[in-house]
Amino acid sequence: MAEKGEYFVVKQKAVPEVLLKVVEAKRLLESEKAVTVQEAADRVGISRSSFYKYKDDIFPFHDNARGKTITFVIQMNDEPGLLSDVLHIVADYHANILTIHQSIPINGVASLTLSVDILATTGDVSRMIEEIEAQDGVRYLKILARE
Repeated sequence: MAEKGEYFVVKQKAVPEVLLKVVEAKRLLESEKAVTVQEAADRVGISRSSFYKYKDDIFPFHDNARGKTITFVIQMNDEPGLLSDVLHIVADYHANILTIHQSIPINGVASLTLSVDILATTGDVSRMIEEIEAQDGVRYLKILARE
């Protein structure tokens, strides 16, 4: 079984400088103050390869993620009821499912792309992700986007 990722909340002073620079480069790209990844990396003083190495592993933590859309990709075993279990967890946390796309399973594994709207009534998003990852049959979960 693939190792599941863990999430940590750490103070900014404990985060290595390269990761903070990746966050800044991502901010520049989102705000269109930099047109290319190379431009953003140059501005913050990191290599483009460092940006790509860490870009999916660090993002700023906002206590109030309400009003945001989070898109996940989940690789899961083709087992009856597993998709229902994942969707039930999202419902239990009072998040609103915006889109669902599941691929046809290949070799017993399907990819699920799920976009979720975080509402004022939504519970702890980190716990929701942990519960999804903990489901038997979920092999991998990655946050693709936060808007």
